[in-house]
Formats: sequence, C-alpha cells, structure tokens
Amino acid sequence: MQQFEYQVKTGNGRMLKGKLSAADKPSAMEELRRRGLTVFSLVETRQSILSMEIYIGNPVKTVHFIIYCRQFATLIRAGVSIVDATRILAEQTDSKPLRKALMDVGTSLLRGVAFSQAVQEHRKVFPGLFISMIRAGEESGDLEGTLDRLALYYEKQHATTEKIKSALTYPITVGLMAIAAVVYLLWAIVPQFVTMFESMNAELPAVTKVVLALSESIQNRWYYWMLGLLLLIVLYQVFKRTERGAYLLDYAKLKMPIFGKLNQKGSIAQFTRTFASLYASSVPVLQSLSIVEEVAGNRVIGAAIRSAGDSLRQGKPLSEPLKKAWVFPPLVTQMIAIGEETGALDQMLSKIADFYEMDVENTVDRLKSLLEPLLIAFLAGIVGLIVAAIMLPMFSMYGNL
Repeated sequence: MQQFEYQVKTGNGRMLKGKLSAADKPSAMEELRRRGLTVFSLVETRQSILSMEIYIGNPVKTVHFIIYCRQFATLIRAGVSIVDATRILAEQTDSKPLRKALMDVGTSLLRGVAFSQAVQEHRKVFPGLFISMIRAGEESGDLEGTLDRLALYYEKQHATTEKIKSALTYPITVGLMAIAAVVYLLWAIVPQFVTMFESMNAELPAVTKVVLALSESIQNRWYYWMLGLLLLIVLYQVFKRTERGAYLLDYAKLKMPIFGKLNQKGSIAQFTRTFASLYASSVPVLQSLSIVEEVAGNRVIGAAIRSAGDSLRQGKPLSEPLKKAWVFPPLVTQMIAIGEETGALDQMLSKIADFYEMDVENTVDRLKSLLEPLLIAFLAGIVGLIVAAIMLPMFSMYGNL
C-alpha cells in the first residue's frame, strides 16, 4: 500500500486535506471520487519517522467523540446509511485524527467490511468499549440506541472527570505559586540581608540559619536541586510503569487525605456507568467486566473487578467478591446484589452511577469553598515564615540598641 496526500472539496464546498492509503494513484483517485469528493491534488508521499503520526493516549478529544456519537445516532435514525453517515461525519468533524480514521472506515465499509470490524482497525481512536458496544448493537439491530447510550456514557464520564480535575487544579496551582514565591524569596530577597547579619556578630535564631542555608544552597548549588528534581521525575516515571508501582500509586490516590474519597467516588461512578452501558447493550457479562477493568481508571478497583469475573466463572454471584473489597461501600455491593436477584442489574448500576456522579459534584463544590481559605492561609504561612526568619534578627538588633 502507498501513502497519498490529497486536497479535496466536499459537496458542501468545504476544502479538506488529508492522507489516504491505496494500492496506486488511480485507486486513490477512484476512492476519493467514490466518496463524492472533488479532487484538486493527489501526491504520493514516502513514510518516514518525521512524517509518522505518533499519538500518546487517545488522540481524539472526548468532546469531539461525544458529538460524533450523537450525530451518528441522529443520521442512522433518520435513515441515512452507515456508509453515507460515516462520509458526512468525516467531512464535518473538527478532529483531524477522527477524520482520518473515519475516512479509512468509510473505505472499509465500501469493501463490505462490517462497521464494528472497520473501527476495530483504529483502536487508538475508537476505544474497546465503543467497539464492543457497536458490535452488540449490530447484532441486536439497535445501532442508533447503542450510539445514544455511548454518547450519554461519554458525556457523564467527561462531566465527572472535569469535576475531579477542577477540584485538583486549585490546590496544585496554589502549591506551584507557593514554590515559586519561596524560590524567589530565597534567590533574590534573602541574600540581600546576609551581609547585615554577618556584621551583627550575634547568635541568629535557628529558623534564620535554616533559611540562610537554603538560600545559599539555591544560589550556589542550584544545579544539584535541578538534578535532584529531574532524578525524582525519572524515578517516578519508572516506578509508575511497573505493575507493582502503578498499583501502589493507585492505592495512594484512594487513601490520600481529602482527595482520596473523591477519587474513590469518581472511579466507582466510572465503573458502574461503563458496566451499565455495556450490560444494557447486551454485551456478554464476562466481556463487559474485562472492558470495565481496563477503563476503571484505578488498578485497585480493577483487581476487585477481576475477582468478580473469576467469581462469575465459578458460578458465584458478582456481588460476593465486591463485598470483600474495601473500595466498594456497602451501598454499591447491596444494590448490585439486588440487581442480580431481580434481573435489573443495568438499572441498579445506572442508579449507583447517578448517585456517585451527583456525590462527586457536591463534594467538589464543598471542597472548593473549604480549600480556598485553607490554601491561602498555607501560602501566607510559608511566605510569612521566611519573612519572620529575616525580621527576627533585626528586631533583636534594635532591641540591643
């Protein structure tokens, strides 16, 4: 297969640029025309390391993916064929990775490949949850309903994630401001008083000695601090990439003061919302648990879900191993047990997700009102300590006059 760069005009007059894989140039030209595009230029390109598209994580923003799911469901419900709907959405999406993937999916669809199989070839763009639910929707004949559930799932997940991010952003920002303020004071302000303190020939308070030592270290041995910081970052990245290290970090996230409960509630909401969406789309339970384990966002919760899957394989209830896991409160396990007994597991899971999503929202609002004065006091205390370390010897000198 050869790579071609093209510039085309869509039916609604929009100009597009992109890349296409084809056996040869005539095949690429025919493919673009089959999509209803007017070709202005088509140039063969050679693949190189510099021209390769490398993505870290999912290259498509959640907002773009939500819009795609909603619009796709609307077009299918309106009677538009999957091929035409894919072409239309490829032309109008603002996400370049999604546009490229949809163009390739459209090509596969024209060759007679099933939609679920076509999107499976682009796992960087289409998550495993999306692929599994689409496959189940094709088998049940309710593709538009599945797409609506996917859009709702990603909307809820995005809202919960943004709430948690907003709660974490403020303390991180204040923390960085505190570090910047301390470094500035130690680098630029404190050294101006060193000569005066040396001329006093008096015993300096312990806090002043510590501040002066830190100031001298930052000024004359700053490269050690930078090297130490770089080493910590590298060690953290290496530790995080190990299975044991990643598990311990996720455990710490659930146990950290104040924010641990928030992370726990967010992970439970994500687990139950994902499981409910998969179960409602008739995805097999064991397959659903395997997917949920990957998207739970926390390895501690993932381990509990894996135990639940093993329990199901042995013919035991799903709720039994979850009751033994400390990460799941009694409310969650009891409602799951009721859902299993009544055959309404997806409804119970959705109610749990609704409850914890609302709980996360309320917790974030309370944290913001509580943390703001505390963090301001913390920042003032750090700066005040350094100022006090400078002023105490001066007060002592004036007192001896």
